[in-house]
Amino acid sequence: MVREFKMPDVGEGLTEAEILKWYVQPGDTVTDGQVVCEVETAKAAVELPIPFDGVVGELKFPEGTTVDVGQVIISVNVAGEEPVAAAPAAAPVEEEAPTGRQPVLVGYGVAESSTKRRARKDAAPAANGTAAPPVVEQRPLAKPPVRKLAKDLGVDLATVIPSSPDGIITREDVHAAVAPAPAAPEVPVQAPAPAPVAAPPAAASYDAVRETRIPVKGVRKATAQAMVASKFTAPHVTEFVTVDVTRTMKLVEELKADKDMAGLRVNPLLMVAKALLVAIKRNPEVNAAWDEGADGKAEIVQKHYVNLGIAAATPRGLIVPNIKDAHAKTLPELAGALGELVATAREGKTSPAAMQGGTVTITNVGVFGIDTGTPILNPGESAILAMGAIKLQPWVHKGKVKPRHVTTLALSFDHRLVDGELGSKVLADVAAVLERPKRLLTWN
Repeated sequence: MVREFKMPDVGEGLTEAEILKWYVQPGDTVTDGQVVCEVETAKAAVELPIPFDGVVGELKFPEGTTVDVGQVIISVNVAGEEPVAAAPAAAPVEEEAPTGRQPVLVGYGVAESSTKRRARKDAAPAANGTAAPPVVEQRPLAKPPVRKLAKDLGVDLATVIPSSPDGIITREDVHAAVAPAPAAPEVPVQAPAPAPVAAPPAAASYDAVRETRIPVKGVRKATAQAMVASKFTAPHVTEFVTVDVTRTMKLVEELKADKDMAGLRVNPLLMVAKALLVAIKRNPEVNAAWDEGADGKAEIVQKHYVNLGIAAATPRGLIVPNIKDAHAKTLPELAGALGELVATAREGKTSPAAMQGGTVTITNVGVFGIDTGTPILNPGESAILAMGAIKLQPWVHKGKVKPRHVTTLALSFDHRLVDGELGSKVLADVAAVLERPKRLLTWN
């Protein structure tokens, strides 16, 4: 028989994904769990394994096609399976416990005959005493930025009527749900003569030889939406400090020769990450998030853990995976996690889960030779630290001008929950650790 594999929702609330690459072709034999294609969602590139054995029959879409979640993307001829005939409508069917293994993968669901969603517990019984069919809870279709907008505006997506034919709720639909209803126009005694209708403007044209138009989609589209939402939702404040990191650079060289750090990624970014974690430990109020609340009562959510985000530039755009529970890691553990995070991002293998739940972020613009910047907050976080280039500069040290390794740090924070005093303390503590890294022994 022929079994069909549908595009799964590989991340919470995603509605579409682009097929980047097929790893199989019609006629190839596939096994349960084998990766058949790579897709790019609004969060990351993800490899999709198929949940059954068989021979590839047809690839439904070519590479580069954006496919909606739930659409069939590949068919497989499965040997030794026969289609199950439907039972007569009048005959009652008794449920039997499954005797074989059902292939179930995270985000894929189970076989077509299984219940897709959890039924309501308060389903009323039918008149003949048998259980009535369960009421299926349908989750409104909307992309993550639209869900965030609805939450900020206090709009229940279940009450919003989508305007698009595919049933996906847009930002315009959410705004329309909160806009006041227009007043009924008064009927004039005599209708005025209709005004002449202006001709629609001509479609914009461009020089195809001298210009290139690139569709905005995938990671870049999601990043753009998130940055706009963050910039115009959270009031940003950025502070700067220039610091002598000569001692830190010497420590980096010493750690590279340390046998306990053998094979690990040891660089200035590691030391900045450790310094930020120490600063957060000394000023825990900065590790928080602002929650408007569905009822309009805003709350500050204090995080007692640090998921440290590291901004990474990839061919598909900027992504921010994070190191889970970075606050609890030793320096070697932090170095190992940082090295793995960077390597995975460069290979384009970062999972959606690795980019969720971040609390604070570091962006290293210094690798591009940039002195500093004014970074935009990652949505849902309260602070982001920009690390500038480390350069040898003339610096007054012990009363004399000497060449020293100097860098500039910039800390952007959400002024709703981080005031100037708190932000200044955090940035000053980071600078103090980098200036005298021995403070790690007493402050950590």
